[in-house]
Amino acid sequence: MAKRRISKQRMREIAERRMDTLLAMAYREAAEGRPERARRYVDLARRIGMRTRTPVPRTVRHCKGCLSPMVPGMNCRVRIGRGRVAVHCLDCGAVRRTPYIKEKRANDREGSEKGTA
Repeated sequence: MAKRRISKQRMREIAERRMDTLLAMAYREAAEGRPERARRYVDLARRIGMRTRTPVPRTVRHCKGCLSPMVPGMNCRVRIGRGRVAVHCLDCGAVRRTPYIKEKRANDREGSEKGTA
C-alpha cells in the first residue's frame, strides 16, 4: 500500500500549529521557573521549522544563544535608545538589537499632522 503524500502547504500549516503550541508551552514553563524544559520546547520548535523550511513564529521571542524564551524582567532586560530596542539575555549575555525607525517615523508623522489640524 502506497504512503499518502501531503502537500508542502499543508505540511507548513501543520508545522506552524505545532510550533505555536510548543512556543506557548515554552513561555509558560519559563514563567513557572522551569528553564530547561522551556529550552527543550524552543529547540523542538526550531527543529520542526528547519525540517519543514518554515520560519519560527514571532509570538514568543527566544534567545538565539541559549534558546531560552525571553520573559522581560525574569531572564532578559529590555532597553530603548538611539533608534533601537536592545534585549539582553541574562542567562547567556547575548544582546539582540532591533531598529525601530519605521515606528518612530510613523509617530513623528502623526504628531505633525495633529499639530497642524
